[in-house]
Amino acid sequence: MTQYILALDQGTTSSRAIVFDRQGNLRAIAQKEFRQIFPQSGWVEHDANEIWASQLGVANEAMAQMGIRAKDLAAIGITNQRETTIVWDRVTGQPIYPAIVWQDRRTAGLCDTLKAAGHELTFQAKTGLLLDPYFSGTKLKWLLDQVPGARAKAEQGDLAFGTVDTWLVWQLTGGNLHLTDVTNASRTLLFNIHTQQWDEELLSILEIPAALLPEVRSSSEVYGVTGEGILGAQVPIAGIAGDQQAATFGQACLQPGMAKNTYGTGCFAVLNTGSTPIASHHKLLTTIGWRINPSTTYALEGSVFVAGAVVQWLRDGLGILKHSADVEPLARSVPDNGGVYFVPAFVGLGAPHWDSYARGTILGLTRGSTSAHIARAALESIAYQSVDVLDAMRQDAKLDLSELRVDGGAARNDLMMQFQADVLGVPVVRPQITETTALGAAYLAGLAVDYWQSTADITHQWQMERRFEPQMPDDRRTALLAAWRQAVACARQQAIAG
Repeated sequence: MTQYILALDQGTTSSRAIVFDRQGNLRAIAQKEFRQIFPQSGWVEHDANEIWASQLGVANEAMAQMGIRAKDLAAIGITNQRETTIVWDRVTGQPIYPAIVWQDRRTAGLCDTLKAAGHELTFQAKTGLLLDPYFSGTKLKWLLDQVPGARAKAEQGDLAFGTVDTWLVWQLTGGNLHLTDVTNASRTLLFNIHTQQWDEELLSILEIPAALLPEVRSSSEVYGVTGEGILGAQVPIAGIAGDQQAATFGQACLQPGMAKNTYGTGCFAVLNTGSTPIASHHKLLTTIGWRINPSTTYALEGSVFVAGAVVQWLRDGLGILKHSADVEPLARSVPDNGGVYFVPAFVGLGAPHWDSYARGTILGLTRGSTSAHIARAALESIAYQSVDVLDAMRQDAKLDLSELRVDGGAARNDLMMQFQADVLGVPVVRPQITETTALGAAYLAGLAVDYWQSTADITHQWQMERRFEPQMPDDRRTALLAAWRQAVACARQQAIAG
């Protein structure tokens, strides 16, 4: 009987399900967007029940496309938006508050307080992370402090915390399993990446009861099976990794020194650093890439908060696009940006700046500027932000990139990929399968059930679709990057002044 792997790819703006075969080919895909909730400036929320409903719906839809049932699945792999924070009642299974999304900045003040109290170096040394609202720990503290009765219930062991992977596993197993994997745990500010345990000192600083926390497992193992009646048959849940770690695995960046960049809602560059965590001196994150027992692979990561989301804003906020796909032809209609620079700091700036207070800024507008120039500047902003991250990464790891592997929705944009190669000065390589996040989750699950025998199978399956070589003269590249950095400085100064 032919069997398949089902990957659940729960992202920031949509839930997706993808069926892969043994050759790593995409056989079916289903996707459903869900609501983005913005209660006030800097706040971003999701409805956790809507996440689950949309994820279950697309799982069934993807199987229906192929005419297969759950019994035809060898395993399920899960990948997810990572730092998004959900707390629910263990008895009712209902969330006590909307999911607080990784983009949410409501805890910026709390992070400032923790820094002033001298805690930043402790968190950085143990977790590899910076004290920033991006991560789950301060979001969780906020929930316990602000939701009436939450702290008391948490201390009694009546509440469960999880990132989205944990929430999905809980739902898929009918509440039988409360667990996460090391990659998601490593993004919480609560997990010691050296001991690979929840850290008592960090829990104490943030006043987080340990009873809330899920069990931490490896990224590739059989955790359990889906509950009766969820999918129609019991299917092993066998792989979990946060979206960027999964994408790195799916890109077959399995050797130290290999790097990928995922262009999604945000933009995420990850460099495989092997079995040793490398501390960053440029505000990058040291994180766990994956653990396939018994070995752990570490990584350096740099995050751009707003990438594809800037295109959504052009569509929904400005109304200059009818569909997101329209951005490339609009941007191509002008030869360059016309001197317009767009810093999309809608929710602050990520690496290497980590400025919670920076705000979006468009500079260089003249009477001759058009929607096409703004669209082009928006696309270029994604590439510029990625250069800032990758340059920092090269300095921290003390190595030169020979190429950058790319994936995610915006990686299909040829104009932007060529511009990325030009301003980075390194070839950009796009694989045949750009759904590498889901593919990575599928690979992790498949390895656990011997669907694939080894990581060598994965390396062998990776294939290039197109290679973008740098074509821009060095002096032009230098001038553009200098202008971009001036624009970033203005965006940050504006926030100080405001």
